[in-house]
This record gives sequence, structure tokens and C-alpha cells, in this order.
Amino acid sequence: MDYAENASVSRHSGWTSFRESQIASASRLVLLTTRAATRLDQFSFRTDDILLFGRESAGVPEDIHSAADARVAIPLTPPARSLNVAMSAGIVLWEALKQTGGLPK
Repeated sequence: MDYAENASVSRHSGWTSFRESQIASASRLVLLTTRAATRLDQFSFRTDDILLFGRESAGVPEDIHSAADARVAIPLTPPARSLNVAMSAGIVLWEALKQTGGLPK
């Protein structure tokens, strides 16, 4: 893609490597999950937050769920249960950028 130079990508060999890097950076790990008690519109993002999205079919494993510093849900009107992960990522990223002053002027 022609906008790849705008992104910083870090690759990790697995969860342990990622977690060590995240802890060393002192960034919060914010998990987006349907099992969260905090709604997206009630959460305060920070510029160094790391957003984590699970698989659409199964979410994230319990050990990763419990390792998150915060758990956030996008509120939905019943009977909807969840959104496509790409749609969720776009909604949450926009809200995080809006709160932290990262949206384009």
C-alpha cells in the first residue's frame, strides 16, 4: 500500500515477546471485547495505548484477556452481539485519535 510509510510496525515472535515489549514501554494494553464493563464512550484513551482486538470467532484467550490493563466494549443495540473486527478497529481508532488530538486538522 502506498501509505505504509506512515505506519510503524513491530513484529514479535509471540505473546511473551510482545508482552515484554509492552511492559518495557509502559504503554497500556487496551483490549476491545464484548465482555468489557467499560463502554467505548466512557473510556479515556492515552496517546501511548496499545489497542488489541481478538479473533471474530473466539476473541482472545483468557490469559490474554486477564493481562489487559483495560477492557472496552462498543455498545450495541440488542439483538446485535458484535461487529466485524475491521469495523470495530476503525470505530475505536477514530475515537482514540479524537480523544488524543491525533485526528487530521
